[in-house]
Amino acid sequence: MWMYLGLLAALFLGLHNLCKKHAVQGNEVFPVLLGTIGSGFLLLLPLFIGSIYFPEYTKEIGLHITSIPWKTHGFIFIKSMIMASSWILAYQALKHLPITIVTPIRSAGPFFTFIGAILIYKETPNFLQWIGFFLIIFSVILYSKIGKKEGINFKRNKWIFAIIAATFLGASSGLYDKFLIQNLALNPQTLQFWFCWYTVLILLVILSATWFPFASKRKAFTFRWTIIAVGVLLVAADYFYFKALQDPDALIMLLSAIKRSQLIIAVVIGGLVFKEKNKRKKMIPLFGILIGVFLILYSN
Repeated sequence: MWMYLGLLAALFLGLHNLCKKHAVQGNEVFPVLLGTIGSGFLLLLPLFIGSIYFPEYTKEIGLHITSIPWKTHGFIFIKSMIMASSWILAYQALKHLPITIVTPIRSAGPFFTFIGAILIYKETPNFLQWIGFFLIIFSVILYSKIGKKEGINFKRNKWIFAIIAATFLGASSGLYDKFLIQNLALNPQTLQFWFCWYTVLILLVILSATWFPFASKRKAFTFRWTIIAVGVLLVAADYFYFKALQDPDALIMLLSAIKRSQLIIAVVIGGLVFKEKNKRKKMIPLFGILIGVFLILYSN
């Protein structure tokens, strides 16, 4: 069951990536990010209020936000710091790079998660899983060769390093999620609500120094419906992902790989919507990544 929940998360993540590309075009990254996370927080706020005044009903529908100790708040704040850093780097890179380059590099995330799952959670891969992960990495390298034809030098372009750093931080957060869900026994909506809240606070601190004081920047900002859509789709994706992690049999390295099926939406549809170059050539490494994911999914 947890694998199907992972596929649902991938579906919403693919749509999320398309909306995110549209939201950041010509916009400052920080206010867009605040708008997306703020939208997710507002979506979850009724659940928090309902959990206070109508606890029996929210428990009945399985969306109760539980009370947690301050120590647990601290653990969630750490996740917010990790993901805020990852998103800031990723949004900046997405603003300056084609989505058909950014998304495949992000697909290397399962490799970092794979290593962490072995070292931290002692998850044991088999032969086909090894092949699948290295096939994903090889396909990402092949994407870098195609990217050079679009004037993107992978050794000198700072946005490439930004998206790689964002990918590493995102993978670290994925490993941390398993600890939060399984070791601390947090339910998805409780983790999501407080995570959004602390991330909004972090972004408000950053914006108070980099955006709010400058009238020219505020006037240059363009609100788009996709800003709200990104937040809503991210909440949906994370909900199904966290529900999958609640299963004690769920393997984080496989779940991380399953989420890569979002590439079908992001690369194929994204390439058509944003009119990006070399779409046919990018299909070759895309299939390589999907084969890698297939090997991981069906290796057992």
